[in-house]
Amino acid sequence: MPPSRRGLEQVGNGLYAYLQPGGGWGWSNAGLVVDGGATLLVDTLFDLRLTRDMLEEIRRSVPAAGEVDVLVNTHANGDHTFGNQLLDGARIVASAAAAEEMRETPPAALAGLKASAAELGRPGEFLLECFGEFDFEGIELRAPDETFVGELGLVVGGKHVQLVEVGPAHTRGDTIVLLPEDRVVYSGDILFNASHPVVWAGPIGNWIDACNRILALDVEVVVPGHGELADKHAVEELKAYLDYVLAESRRRHEQGMSLLDAARDLAHDRWASWGEPERLVVNVASAYRELGAEVPSGTLPLFALMAEW
Repeated sequence: MPPSRRGLEQVGNGLYAYLQPGGGWGWSNAGLVVDGGATLLVDTLFDLRLTRDMLEEIRRSVPAAGEVDVLVNTHANGDHTFGNQLLDGARIVASAAAAEEMRETPPAALAGLKASAAELGRPGEFLLECFGEFDFEGIELRAPDETFVGELGLVVGGKHVQLVEVGPAHTRGDTIVLLPEDRVVYSGDILFNASHPVVWAGPIGNWIDACNRILALDVEVVVPGHGELADKHAVEELKAYLDYVLAESRRRHEQGMSLLDAARDLAHDRWASWGEPERLVVNVASAYRELGAEVPSGTLPLFALMAEW
C-alpha cells in the first residue's frame, strides 16, 4: 500500500527530509539542503509524478530554495534516480560505480517488465505488488554529469557537504551525504528504517562496515533511504540484523540447508515485525554466495525467489 501521507520535514537549519512513510518497495526518501541562495537535492523519486509533487512542495514550503543547483544520487536504483530528468538545470553528482550501474537498468526495462508481468506467472504478480503503482512510461534516464571515487567535498552556500562512497553494499556505488556542522547524514539505502534491507550487491561485510562508518560520525539525525527519520540507534539495529543474517546463514549453509529453507528458518526472529520480510531471501542468497554456494543472482531470478518465499 502507498503511504498515507508524504512531505517535507525540517531536520536542521536549511536541511530537510522528503519522507514517504511506509518505506516499502519504491517508496523512498529524499533530502534538501538550502543555504545562501544555493540548493542541493539528495535523490529524486521513482517516477515523474512523485518527483514533480516533491519539487512543487519544495517550492511552496521552502521559499529560500531556488532552482536546484546540484543533485546527488546516493546510488543507482530507480526509486532514487528516475526523476532526474526533471532537474534540467542541476549538475548531477554520483559515485562512478553508481553512474555505471544506472545504465544497466533503464526505466524502459521496468516499464517493459510491468507490461509483460502477466506472462511471468507468480513472479510477475509479485512484481506488480511491489511496483504496480508507479508509472515508468516516458522516463528518460539522465545520468550523472560528474562522478567521484572515495570522497568528494561540496559547498552549498556556506554549508560544507561531504559525499562518502561506502559501497558496494546495497548496490555497487552507495554514497552517504554528510553535513558535519549540522550533524545530519543522508544515508541513502544504507539505512532501511524498520524494514528488511536488500543486499543486491554486497558483500554483507561491506554493509556492516558502512554502518560502522555512520556510527563513528558525530551526527544526531540520520535520514534513511526508506522509512521514518532515525538516529544512530536505527543504524545499530540494522548492523545487528546484518551480523545475524551473515552468522546464521553460515550455520545453515554448513548444515546443508537450501537457500529457501534457510531463509524460512530465519524468518521468525527479533526483526519479524519489520516490513518486506521476503527480502530476507536475497540477503541469505548474498551470504550463501559469499560462502561459495551456487545461488541465483540478478534481479529477476531473485524476485522469483522472493515470490516463492
